[in-house]
Amino acid sequence: MLIQVVKSKIHRVHVTQAELNYVGSITIDEALMEASNLIEGEKVQIVNINNGERLETYVIKGDRNSGTICLNGPAARKVAVGDMIIIIGYGYMTMEEAKSFKPSLVFPDEKSNLIP
Repeated sequence: MLIQVVKSKIHRVHVTQAELNYVGSITIDEALMEASNLIEGEKVQIVNINNGERLETYVIKGDRNSGTICLNGPAARKVAVGDMIIIIGYGYMTMEEAKSFKPSLVFPDEKSNLIP
């Protein structure tokens, strides 16, 4: 049996943009993507700390070291620029694999950049 577990998390990052007139997705700074082990096209859950909204979308690569966190398309209605969110990627693995698996957790600074 496979179970779904947290594989990647960008914790408490600020939304820098919300673009309603876009096909959809979340644009994430490439450096944050790499640090959290997320890839372009991957399905993620977005949890908005400010208003309690939860949604699923997919990742688009943003400019490296830009601090970009942009909700696009319909997801733009679920956030406001400046909202603090958590971005979570999940993976499937066996129970035994999950017991020793360590997720990639990232805790960015106030400007949505990696902390050196």
